[in-house]
Amino acid sequence: MAELRRLLVLGGTGEAIDLAARAAELPGLSIVSSLAGRTRNPRMPEGDFRVGGFGGADGLANYLRDEGIDLVIDATHPFAAQITANAAAACDCAARPILALRRPQWRPEPNDHWIEVDTVVESAAAAGEHGHRVFVTVGRTELGPFRDRPDLWLLVRLMEAALEPLGIADGLTVVARGPFDADNEIRLMTEHRIDCVVTKNSGGDATYAKITAARALGLPVITVRRPAIPQIDAVETIDAAIDWLKARLV
Repeated sequence: MAELRRLLVLGGTGEAIDLAARAAELPGLSIVSSLAGRTRNPRMPEGDFRVGGFGGADGLANYLRDEGIDLVIDATHPFAAQITANAAAACDCAARPILALRRPQWRPEPNDHWIEVDTVVESAAAAGEHGHRVFVTVGRTELGPFRDRPDLWLLVRLMEAALEPLGIADGLTVVARGPFDADNEIRLMTEHRIDCVVTKNSGGDATYAKITAARALGLPVITVRRPAIPQIDAVETIDAAIDWLKARLV
């Protein structure tokens, strides 16, 4: 009987959930998913799971050894740069194969008006140059640069209600979880007289409707570019990730 191999999925995304479900169908493989714990009611993955950090790259390397992890797939959010860097370093130290699963990023279309920046700090500065009533979808933990901006009225969308005040000078918070559709996004932006959209280039289908809506309304979109990932193998689809796993289970 072939030895059971163990896969660690660094998760927190829809792709990680779907990957764990697909990987669970592969013979000879057991799965443990790791969730950061930042979302209070996350979707739970197939197989075992753990919640919380590892203690940096060294802590993760020790976890891989102690728990007998054979393979790692980093399916975290495209902007979880520190987690990816730690995972790459840990797998290098522990001599474990690692793959990054990253959904394709969005690309501007001919009728889009994108202003691309490298950081959320730059996006907050650019917002004041391109609008006054700004739709912000960068996540609760990234709102710092938008605080103390009395020149901007902010429509902030969060996946879940904040437990503490956001510290936004003027605006409104809405709580909603994707997928979103373009008609509702157009209604939302029209109702609140939005004249500029700020977003990270997260990619995927679940939140792309805001890009479609901005295009239809002729609004500028300030887009934060993705951070670079370490020099590790990377794929854009779950099918490709499953193929990577199958090649290492033979």
